[in-house]
Amino acid sequence: QVQLVESGGGLVQPGGSLRLSCAASGSILSINDMGWYRQAPGKQRELVAVSASGGSPNYAGSVKGRFTISRDNAKNSVYLQMNSLKPEDTAIYYCNMRTPRWEYWGQGTQVTVSS
Repeated sequence: QVQLVESGGGLVQPGGSLRLSCAASGSILSINDMGWYRQAPGKQRELVAVSASGGSPNYAGSVKGRFTISRDNAKNSVYLQMNSLKPEDTAIYYCNMRTPRWEYWGQGTQVTVSS
């Protein structure tokens, strides 16, 4: 059974940085997209960044220039480097991986940006 395990969330002051990691346990074949989504209290889940296999990453406008997504296909892992964090970045961040047939989600990791 495949599970996505996230780590790296926490409490950080405005302007600070965090790095999220997500690794798939179990065997996943032919991962196309690896991405990060987030959901703030009272809001819908939204795309933060996605890395398509062989393509350029895409970012939500609100994080462009501050966040960087990267992936390690050999390790079935995806990362999100978050810099210049703002209070509005506070949310639960979810890892997502997609194959041609399946979609997988992580359990979520809390990111809180507050002084």
